[in-house]
Amino acid sequence: MAAAVVFETGLSIPGLNDSKLLSKSQRLKLTPAIIENVAGFSLAAVSHSVIDRINILKATLLAMRLAVEDLKIKPDIIYVDGNKEIPGLDIAQKTVVGGDRLIPQIMAASILAKVTRDYYMISYSRKYPGYGFEKHKGYSTAEHIRAIKKLGPCAIHRLTFSPINQMVIWENDGNTSQ
Repeated sequence: MAAAVVFETGLSIPGLNDSKLLSKSQRLKLTPAIIENVAGFSLAAVSHSVIDRINILKATLLAMRLAVEDLKIKPDIIYVDGNKEIPGLDIAQKTVVGGDRLIPQIMAASILAKVTRDYYMISYSRKYPGYGFEKHKGYSTAEHIRAIKKLGPCAIHRLTFSPINQMVIWENDGNTSQ
C-alpha cells in the first residue's frame, strides 16, 4: 500500500509525524485532517503475488508510481521516502532518507497508507480467521508465525515471506539447509 499527497504551499497539519511513531488513535485522528486539507491524495496497492514476482522494493516503487499517476493534481516535485527514485515518472523527484520523519507530505502519505493497510488487514481477519491479522496487521510477529505454522499459509500470504519460504523448503526437502 502506498499513498501520494499534494500539499498547497504553506499548508501545515499539526501532529504529523512518521506513521510508525504515532499511536493508532493519533493516525485515525489525523486521517480526516489530511484528507480534508490537502490539495489531493491517492492510494495504490500491489498484490502479494506481484510482490512475490518482482520483490518487495520493486513492488513498493510500483505502488508509489501508481499512486502518483492517479493524482488529479500533478505536483512539480515528488518527495520520495528513501534513496531510490520512482521509475517511470516524468515528474522531478527528490529522495529523502528518513523522509517519513522529515517531510510533511511523506508523513501524511505514510499515515494514509498505514491506516488503509490496517483497514484491509482487519477485513482480511474476517475472511481468514485464526491468523490474527486484526492484531499484527500482517507483520512478522511471534503470534503471526505461530498461526502460519498451525494453519499453513492462506491465500494472501507472500510465498517469499521468510517464515513461509522456510516452511516450504522444509516440506519439500525435509531440512532447512537451503
